[in-house]
Amino acid sequence: MKSSATSVTEYLASLAEDRRTGLEAVRKVILRNLDKDYEECMLYGMIGYAVPHRVWPSGYHCDPSKPLMMAALSSQKNAITVYLMSVYSDKSERAWFERAWAKSGKKLSMGGSCIRFRRVEDAALDVIGEAIRRMPAKAYLERYVNALASTGRGPDGKKLRKSPGEAAGMKKPVKAGATKSSRSGVRAAGSGGGTKSEGKGVTASKSAASKSTASKSTKPKSTKPKITKPTSARPKSTKPKSTKPKSTKPGSGRSTAARTKSAKR
Repeated sequence: MKSSATSVTEYLASLAEDRRTGLEAVRKVILRNLDKDYEECMLYGMIGYAVPHRVWPSGYHCDPSKPLMMAALSSQKNAITVYLMSVYSDKSERAWFERAWAKSGKKLSMGGSCIRFRRVEDAALDVIGEAIRRMPAKAYLERYVNALASTGRGPDGKKLRKSPGEAAGMKKPVKAGATKSSRSGVRAAGSGGGTKSEGKGVTASKSAASKSTASKSTKPKSTKPKITKPTSARPKSTKPKSTKPKSTKPGSGRSTAARTKSAKR
């Protein structure tokens, strides 16, 4: 439960006796193993153990007015809860913690960073103390800064800006096989010794021609046979000429001698 107490002494005094006894036992273990660069304070309505501003002026990046918390201790409705941010933020550290707790023979009830137990007898206090001892403030800060950097943020939690040199150096990738000299040669050929606009015109026409060639090459050629229409002109008649003799009037076929003989008669 979140408390409005402004000091650790006031917070402990507000608890029931059995719960206060349990928290005080856990608190002694934490303080005995706590690095000198951490400080105990009231933080987020519970007893916190944080890197103070004298050590880390930037504070917690989500709320710079607050120190960077590493661990906390609180009394919840149904359990005593210990928060270990060092175990939550590091997979290898969490794996060690779970193995060590299992060796104690006690049941572990753990969420993201919180370890819950109803009575102090249910807690592996030596494992909690060792987890605190294994994470001095300097090591915790180093991991914290690295975690921010992995998300593109600086130690203060603000997004890092790219330098002008980095921004200018980001160019479009060059096509394979195109060297610097070949590109400069193309630009020189595009200018052709003429005006700037003429050079652009030549480059644009080359680009258009290459696009046209690319589009033509991608379209499959039609295999449909071409249909040729017959010409409208009629072919000349090739009928054979008639060999029939011309008809003549009766008697017209008689020979000259016959006609002469008839006349003499």
